[in-house]
Amino acid sequence: MNYQVNEIFYTLQGEGYFTGRPAVFVRFSGCNLKCPFCDTKFDSFTLMSAEDIVSKIQSLTSNSVSNPTASAIRQQSGLLVVLTGGEPTLQVNKELTEALHRKNYFLAIETNGTNPIPEGIDWITYSPKEQITIHNQVLDQANELKIVYLGQDVEKYYQSVKAEHYYLQPCSNRNTKEVVNYILQHPHWQLSLQTQKIIGIK
Repeated sequence: MNYQVNEIFYTLQGEGYFTGRPAVFVRFSGCNLKCPFCDTKFDSFTLMSAEDIVSKIQSLTSNSVSNPTASAIRQQSGLLVVLTGGEPTLQVNKELTEALHRKNYFLAIETNGTNPIPEGIDWITYSPKEQITIHNQVLDQANELKIVYLGQDVEKYYQSVKAEHYYLQPCSNRNTKEVVNYILQHPHWQLSLQTQKIIGIK
């Protein structure tokens, strides 16, 4: 099978639980929702097999002078590979997760929760969007629930989704004060910032 891949890049995870941890992002093209703040351009993609994706990840993290710790990271806890989009559940399948697990990668997925999670995912970040209602969300549990806060009712997700961590995130760091004030009044939430934008990395 070939996958429509928008881009693959190596950087630090900037959001949520793994903030600051080195990670390879595999960004898939295509989504079943249209969000005004989406940062993915879907008009171009490369068709890649599971082996192509693995090879690209290896080329980004292996034997690089600019990346001396990649091998140590894999040996200690498995390189973090984040499957994102768009909506990765439209494409990610057992074939791909098995190919990535053969390299001992730790697989995280960021999803809008409208499709079942593919087999073989190690960490689920559920990021529901306003187009989703409680009636059409598929997920009711995740490792972390991370919501871009725009003043919407987020308590319905807190009440309906069982997660280890609950994060609210400003939209492109524009409404941080509003989010902080909300969390202070609702302390079951934690703050997630897009630190990649704050420090100026991809």
